Amino acid sequence: MGPSGRGSTPVCSIIVYVCSQNKNWPAPTVDLAGDPAGKNATDEARPPFAATVTVGGSKSITNRALVIAALSSTPSTIHGALRSRDTELMMNALRAMGTEIHANSDYAGAPNHTLKITPHKLRGGVVECGLAGTVMRFVPPIAAIAQGAVFFDGDPEARVRPMSAVLEALRGLGVQIDGDRLPFTVNPQGPNRGATLGDSVQPEHTPDIGGEVEIDSSASSQFVSGLLLAAPHYGRGLILRPTGEVPSRPHIDMTIDMLNEAGVEVDEREVSTPNGPRTVFEIRPTEIKGRTWVIEPDLSNAAAFLGAAAVTGGTVTIPDWPAQTTQPGDQIRDILSQMGATVTFNESPDGRHSLTVTGPRPGELRGVELDMSAIGELTPTVAAIAALATTPSVLTGIAHLRGHETDRLAALTTEINRLGGKATELDDGIRIDPVPLHGGLWHSYADHRMATAGAIIGLRTPGVVVENIATTAKTMPNFDMRWMKMLGIDAPSPAELAEQVARQLDAPDGPAGENFADKVSKAVD
Repeated sequence: MGPSGRGSTPVCSIIVYVCSQNKNWPAPTVDLAGDPAGKNATDEARPPFAATVTVGGSKSITNRALVIAALSSTPSTIHGALRSRDTELMMNALRAMGTEIHANSDYAGAPNHTLKITPHKLRGGVVECGLAGTVMRFVPPIAAIAQGAVFFDGDPEARVRPMSAVLEALRGLGVQIDGDRLPFTVNPQGPNRGATLGDSVQPEHTPDIGGEVEIDSSASSQFVSGLLLAAPHYGRGLILRPTGEVPSRPHIDMTIDMLNEAGVEVDEREVSTPNGPRTVFEIRPTEIKGRTWVIEPDLSNAAAFLGAAAVTGGTVTIPDWPAQTTQPGDQIRDILSQMGATVTFNESPDGRHSLTVTGPRPGELRGVELDMSAIGELTPTVAAIAALATTPSVLTGIAHLRGHETDRLAALTTEINRLGGKATELDDGIRIDPVPLHGGLWHSYADHRMATAGAIIGLRTPGVVVENIATTAKTMPNFDMRWMKMLGIDAPSPAELAEQVARQLDAPDGPAGENFADKVSKAVD
């Protein structure tokens, strides 16, 4: 599976290795007639590209399914599970705690695979979180029922991400934790007897933890989801009272829906408080049932490719777009329509629907004013499109993005302005006024969505080089190859890539120093 565009577009897998080595990627540019600049710039102009792009499974759904499967009383199967750094980190975390996970792929390099999960009694271990928020926030509540201490650490960038809210909530539920942010240790809470199923010993309720607790969820909805996922195994159950405005509510709905599918009832009700009505969640000790999961495509990852159509006047189709979903990325349909694109949901009798976006004509891409509090993960994509629009955009409700993989509001403002744009950081968002952009180095800040945002801007701005494109492997391995294939561009050789990077950065010897092209070529020989 993978994207498909017009014509013959052979792609050599070596490009991934090259990108991971030199860190910098010359973003392809498409003129308004649709002809990719660079290698084919002297060819006869082509009409706007049309491509079908198959994206991998949803990272959010995959990692929730993995957690639920690890806590189930019987084995589970996950079809269409995403293969990416974040999902590998989640699988490794669960394996480190005793869960048995086997993976099968249709072919090497497939974006998805099928997972067979056999739950066992959870034990102590070491969990490497990387930069995966779902691992950082979902696994500590699970570690509370493990029989031994679980040590957590992650990438340097992860050590500054908000964690205190979920750790304090766990302490309020009777969990012993050393530390307030990465690295930290969740200590064993007492005997976990387990229930025998064949030769397996399944996770069971831990009697001494649980109860009622408040949590400041204003920084991340993942704090709420993590506690809800583990709550069925808390011997005293869970009554959870989120305080503050909860961002990205669709992700909580996703968690609740998936727990319901696994036989867990989540009681959600509104209560009156001096600060107005608040939502309370309650889960009683419950057996989680193993089941078969089928993972939807990752719609937030798909949004970048649909954004490519919007800014170039091209056409992109995403297969298997769900008719109903809790994924926040589904809102990209309405957003691109507001910005002037033609958006078509293609229904199919067999249920395998698709979504097609065709960008507007040159000069007709409009800015938008949006409250993105529920769909914050789309902000880098929408901001990149807005930087190429003809009217201003104001994106609000996203102060919580300051605690994502990087401070996304500061990063977007800095990088758009670095390319000659006019972006202003607001208290809870960003304003973008359209002005002509120029090429330059676009920093990714080790943030996959910042990297894909740079790729979108590069489509209309010659000379953009995305720093560390390899960071997209967090949720979308081989993004660079998929992007070029969508445009119908042959992947460059290692030497050609090195030359392009050096030229676009205006560095005669390349970004890695003397004889950079030779160094890259030798590294992959």
